[in-house]
Amino acid sequence: MVSKTMLSVLLAAFLSYGGAYAQDAPFYQGKTIKIIAGTTTGGTYDRWARIFARYMPKYIPGTPNMIVQNMPGAGSMVAANYLYGVAKPDGFTIGMFQNNLYLDELIGRSEVQFKMVNFLWLGTQEKDPMMHYIRADSAYKSIEDIIKAKEPPKCSNSGTTDLTYVMTKILEETLGAKFALVSGYQGGTEAALAVEKGEVVCRTTRMAVHFSREPFLTWDKTGFDRHLLQGGMKRDPRVPDVPTIYELMDKHKTPEVSRRVAQVLLVGDDLGRPMVAPPGTPADKVKILRDAYARSLKDPELLAEAKKSGLDVDPTSGEELQGVIKDLMNQSGAVIERVKNLLK
Repeated sequence: MVSKTMLSVLLAAFLSYGGAYAQDAPFYQGKTIKIIAGTTTGGTYDRWARIFARYMPKYIPGTPNMIVQNMPGAGSMVAANYLYGVAKPDGFTIGMFQNNLYLDELIGRSEVQFKMVNFLWLGTQEKDPMMHYIRADSAYKSIEDIIKAKEPPKCSNSGTTDLTYVMTKILEETLGAKFALVSGYQGGTEAALAVEKGEVVCRTTRMAVHFSREPFLTWDKTGFDRHLLQGGMKRDPRVPDVPTIYELMDKHKTPEVSRRVAQVLLVGDDLGRPMVAPPGTPADKVKILRDAYARSLKDPELLAEAKKSGLDVDPTSGEELQGVIKDLMNQSGAVIERVKNLLK
């Protein structure tokens, strides 16, 4: 028979455990978490933000509401500055910004009001190499044609962290290829539309974007565009005949220092479309959000939706990304200077 004293001890332990759990669950109960998306609506960053807004709450104690607020501008810098210096670090605001934004900090742009290592990285759902494409009716049939051209092709971009800006600078540094950049487009959708309208002839995008949504699906079916190169270490099965930047560097005997610069510029491929929390967000809330992020990417319904939409899922944890960013931002002065000269 259990004594009254023992019953009291057991009851106190149960209430203590239940109370500790209850303190976590009510924190988000009936509350709203906002995802700041640093791009315009309709793009792949926006699509993923809205997917997470539907699935992450299932794995957060209290099942809060989750909404998306688009905050485009300056290649996601507006959103990153907001997350870093304006948003309250209370666990109710998280965000997604373009993965090449680290370059603006690395080269010391005055507009940068953040430090990448201080963001609390929640994870990324994919690793996504770049691909450079050009209108098939243009005079440029290969990268070699661009290298030899007297007049460089015009490419659209939305800012200094835009993929087109970064890739064309990599090609300039490693292969000597020249491009005429036309800036001012608010986001990727608008920049792609410029290619369709004939305002420009080329652009760089992500593999996952190009093979998952319009207008690219129709372009590929009709032969509207030509794929010139891909950014990954290995050729993607979807474009087996398209050379990688690494193959082209081997072919053109790119010097080692230029290769190192290219590697720094290509790290964004591994960052995918990352999600972060503002600096100072409490550790317990970061853990909840990281766990929810990771668990949502194993959700059968999310995986089915991603597959149906042609979206890649190859996750990296927030803890791993935190380490990647720390190493990335710790570059030698010589490499930083080369990158700075390239992107100035």
